Order: sequence, then structure tokens, then C-alpha cells
Amino acid sequence: MTDTTTADAPLYDRNPRYIPRVAAVHDMCGYGKCSLTAAIPILSAAGCDVCPVPTALFSAHTKYPVFTFHDTTDILTGYLDAWREEHVDLDGVYSGFLGSPDQVAIIQRLYREYPHALRLVDPVMGDSGELYPTYTPELCEAMGALAEGADVLMPNLTEASILTGHTYAGSDLDDTAVNTLLDELLNLGAKHVVLKGIDRGDGFIRNYVVSAATGVAGKRELAHQRLSYMIHGTGDAFASALCGAVLAGRGLAESARIAGEFVRHAMISTLDQPHYEERGVSFELCLSDLTSLVK
Repeated sequence: MTDTTTADAPLYDRNPRYIPRVAAVHDMCGYGKCSLTAAIPILSAAGCDVCPVPTALFSAHTKYPVFTFHDTTDILTGYLDAWREEHVDLDGVYSGFLGSPDQVAIIQRLYREYPHALRLVDPVMGDSGELYPTYTPELCEAMGALAEGADVLMPNLTEASILTGHTYAGSDLDDTAVNTLLDELLNLGAKHVVLKGIDRGDGFIRNYVVSAATGVAGKRELAHQRLSYMIHGTGDAFASALCGAVLAGRGLAESARIAGEFVRHAMISTLDQPHYEERGVSFELCLSDLTSLVK
């Protein structure tokens, strides 16, 4: 079926008295601000019931020189079997970091069993042109299968390059290069794409929102003030806030704007926290940006 939704139209019809349930298919880090430790509070603040599906367990995120990693693939079939026996229902499936290529099939199972649920895909694989340490070429190739049929695909420039088979070209992309990349991402089968992190050195970070219904002719550009420092975990915070805004009934372009400003506010707050360079973005004091969406 051809998708006719534009970047401005809501993807989810939110009843303000109803709390949507979202399966968050991400890893869990004991220390460091990312993945489930970001998705759970951020989505909860936006009025969602977050149902974690842990794809891996880490002692800390992979920017630390020492961390433990446990792949949870072996427990996930039984985990989801139990959900079905308890008649769990879902309004969204939001996936991120995966522990193994086999976990793509776990997400596809959720798609089959909850065909009405929104498919929200953050294809977490790397950043700044580098893969995360636990990612293999096989896992990156498998991740590409989730683009087909995604209601929202949210890659950064590194992930967009991997998905489309291009060499990472840096963050300073002109309009022609952005259009080419957006076209190729849509050709993977996503209904909507949010491309993150274009930096042209003019003091702004740009994200682009495009829908299959209108193609690149209808793309939306969202520019946010660029801060002079980088912090780990902003990608997860952005994607989680975007999903929360979508499930609050906002249009995709507005949701991306809300998410970008949420991250900017959180980055400013982070500077006051100890060890923020390693630990990552501190968003806790900015969660009111999202609770206000469902009041």
C-alpha cells in the first residue's frame, strides 16, 4: 500500500487519556546515558508505557575503555512468547542498538505479531564515520533489513552511509548530496526518513525530514543552534524524544524539531554535571519539555 502521509501529518492519533505501549528494543547500559536508560525515562515523560526488550547488557557504554558485553539473543524468543501468552499489546516498536544479526528476526517477529504498531527504527551502528566496537559487517547488513516498511527511519550520517553503501563523506553535505542520500534511504523502503547531523560550519546543526509520499521535493529542513562541544548519547536522546512526540500525536517534522530542541537544552544542562565528558548527556532536568506534550 502506498503511504500518503506527509512530514507534517501526525503518524499516531493520540487519545490524551490513553497511554500508548511501546516496545523499546535496545541494549541496557549500567552506567552511561544511552539506549534503554535514555528511552525509558524520555518516552515515559512523553506519556508512554515503555516495554523494554533488552538486546544486550553492558556494564557501561562503549566509549569507556573497559566494559562488559552480554548478548541476550538466546532469551528473547521465550521473552516474546511470554508476552503473547499474557496478551500484551503494543502501539509502537522502537528499535535501536542490536547485539547480533539474529536480533533483526526478533524485531521482524514483533512487526508480524503487532501489525498495527508503528515501526520506529533508529539504525544504531556508529557515529563520526566509525562503527561501534561490537558491530560487525554482518550485523550492519542485517540492520538494513529494518528499513523496509519502517514508518520512521532515523539514521545519522554514518548510519545513512552504511545503509546506502557509500563511504562516509563527513558532516558538511550540500543540498544535492542531502537529496541524493534521502532518495536512497527512501528507496530502501522506509515511509519517512529523518536524517540527522548535517554541519556546514555556520553555527547550526541541520536535520532533514522527508516522506515517501512527496519525495525530496517535500523535504523539511530543521536547523538548531550548534553548541561548541559534543556529548555522548545525544543520538539516543533525540530518537527517543522524537518517538515520544510522534506518539503524543505530533507531526513528524514537528516531532523532529521538538527532539532537536530537547537535546540542545539537555546538552546545556549537562555541562553542570560531573564527568559528563564520559558519562554522556544529562536530560533529566529537561524532561518537562516532553511532559508538556500530553497535558
